[in-house]
Amino acid sequence: MHQSIPQAAGPSGALDTTRRFVRVTGERAQGFVEFDFAIGEPELFIELILDHAAFDDFCRHNQVEILPSPGRAAGAADDWDWRLADATHTRFR
Repeated sequence: MHQSIPQAAGPSGALDTTRRFVRVTGERAQGFVEFDFAIGEPELFIELILDHAAFDDFCRHNQVEILPSPGRAAGAADDWDWRLADATHTRFR
């Protein structure tokens, strides 16, 4: 299944920094929301964690566009399909 991602660049190819994107990627105990935040390009993002109230304020303040949550097909992971949040479940030597 392919989901369409909004194009943030204008016709000239310039980055539109007025567009802000959020993609919820998970929830943690005690009401924390894990999400990706991007400015201008949905594909270039940082991973953040906030409690629900702070998340709502963050989204309202930044006037974000909510993107669909990522879906992972079984067996589709590769070396590049890794998130910082995955490190919480990995034991490093």
